[in-house]
Formats: sequence, structure tokens, C-alpha cells
Amino acid sequence: MRLRDTQRLELPPTADMHVHLRQGPMMELVVPQIRNGGVDTVFPNLQPPITSVAQALEYKAGLQAIEPRVQYLMSLFLHPSVTPEVIAEAAAAGITGVKLYPQGVTTNSENGVASFDDFLPTFAAMEQHGLVLNLHGEVPGAPPSDGTSLEEAFLPTLKNLNTRFPNLRIVLEHCSTAAALDAVRACGHSVAAHHLYLTGEDSQVDPLAFCKPIPKKASDRDALLQAVVSGDPKFFFGSDSAPHSLPSKRDPAHPSQPAPAGVFTQPFATQLVLLALEDAVERGVVSADAVTSDALGGFLSRHARAFYKLPPPDEKTSKIVLERKGETVPASIRAGAPAEDGSVLEVGLSKAGAGVFSLSWA
Repeated sequence: MRLRDTQRLELPPTADMHVHLRQGPMMELVVPQIRNGGVDTVFPNLQPPITSVAQALEYKAGLQAIEPRVQYLMSLFLHPSVTPEVIAEAAAAGITGVKLYPQGVTTNSENGVASFDDFLPTFAAMEQHGLVLNLHGEVPGAPPSDGTSLEEAFLPTLKNLNTRFPNLRIVLEHCSTAAALDAVRACGHSVAAHHLYLTGEDSQVDPLAFCKPIPKKASDRDALLQAVVSGDPKFFFGSDSAPHSLPSKRDPAHPSQPAPAGVFTQPFATQLVLLALEDAVERGVVSADAVTSDALGGFLSRHARAFYKLPPPDEKTSKIVLERKGETVPASIRAGAPAEDGSVLEVGLSKAGAGVFSLSWA
């Protein structure tokens, strides 16, 4: 279909398999936005890291208290305290997976993994108990001098893990390069909404577009777009929506200070994927014939649910309806009440001003 000419579209609810919902006032602001983006299932991250089953269940209860209509899949942060015994406990408690961040590769990864070899028994326990390993696939440090990206430099590690633990379900989160697409077809992985429309140049000039992994070349972006509509069940959606207060992203008093990595897309998660595909069709990168309701429903919903062994979406009881009503992405969202110091929490949105589908639930 040619999305630019499409006036109405019905899809199964989106499953967002990589998202940051924060805690405290930020959590209270962001969590009610989940369903605005057409999402009914999320797999959240958290700082400080969750390293025990009790912490994960406590966080889940806090999320459910704010928005009970969303299914929250919980994870642990890979840390020396996450032993094979903890993995067994997590599996019994319904924890879905374990997040692995190489130390120092992104925001809040100071407590990440320095050596994969230290966790081989934990990976074996995950394989045994059916927990998913979710990877931030980059190596720490500066990019290699040959122009290889940090993500591409990580791919041999991914291959080695897959070889040593062939029954361990592995997700390379927010895949951002064509090379990674080629390397991980033996694994599942998620594609972030903003990697479908951003390039490295965008990330360098707009703090609201700065994220890690840093978006790469236009050719990488276009390869991701083609994967989205390929019908391959190994590709599924994870927004990597990561809210930061607007002053921290744009601080006129400290213009030279780097902005924290993270692009906020949650209120328009589904709509921005469609917008990226709309543009891809117009540019000739993706064929209009490839953009079908089945392909969209697969990437946004069914593929992830199958990979994570969840029931398929029941579209007889719940679906999302997208219609052209002239809606545009606002510049930001704001908390309704000021904090004790009188300030009002505000988060800037990616793609502000862009025309998008209006979304409702049926």
C-alpha cells in the first residue's frame, strides 16, 4: 500500500520489546503514553539496574498501578549477583529475560559487563530455563580506525554466543547497521523506530535525535526499512524510546555539554514507524506492494510475541485504528503539576511537527 494515500488502517496492538519507562515523576509522565502509541505490551529497562527478582516484581507492580491495561515483561540486568540460581528463581517467577550492556557503551551502563567469559554459567542457565538474552550490541571505546562501527565490531561476539549456546534466544536490540542485519539472521532482534528515519548526521546536529547506538549511514537506515517489511519473523519492533528532561537535552547555559543519549518516541511509537515507511516508499527504497497489513502486523506485533512465546494478539477483542485527521507530533509532553521546586517536568519528542496518523483503540 502507498501509506501517503491511505486514510484508514487497522492493525493488531503493537508489542514494544525495548523501552525505557524510568521511575519516579518521569515514570508517572511516560507510562500513560504507552497506549497512545498503540502499544499493549512492553519490555522495559530501568536505572538503577534491577538485579534481583524482588526488585523486578516491585517495579512491575509500580508500572501496573499507573497503567494496568499494558502487559509488562520484566528483565534482570546482567551483573555478578545474577547467578545461575537467580536465573532459576527468575524463570519460576515469570521473568522474561536478562539485559546485557557491555560496560561503558551507553547511558547508565557503568555497571555493565566487562568480560563475557565471567557469565558463561549464567548464559547456560538462561538457555536451560528459557530466558531471553537481550544485548546492547556495541564494543566499548572509540570506533576502530578502519571505519567499522562499534556495532559491527561487536558482531563476532554475537556469533560466538550463538555458537556456544545454540538454544539460547538472543536479541540484538536496536540493530542499526546493514552488517548487523546480515549477521544476526540466526538470532532474533529488534529495530528501533528512530533508526528508521535518523542518520548519523541527524544525531550530530539535533540533541533530541542523539542516541546510542548512534544512527549510521543512509544505506544502513534503508536496509532496516527493507527488513521491516520483509516478512522475516526474526525482525520485530523495539522503540528504544528513552525520555530525558528537556533542559538536559537542550541546555543553553552549557551548549558544549553533550546531551544524554536517548530519543523519546513513546506517544507515537507505531505512528513513527508508519511515517518512516511512508517516506521510504516515496523515496523508492521500499516498494508500495511490500507495505501490507500482514507485513506491518508481523513486524509491529506478531513476530515479537512468537519469539517471546506469548499468545498471538486477539484482534477480535483489541486492535488499533489509524486514521488521517491532520494530527502532528507535538514538540513535547509536560507533567500536569509542578514539582516541589515549582518546575514542570517536560520531555521533548522526536519528529516534532511531522504529520502522523491519529490512533485509537477498538
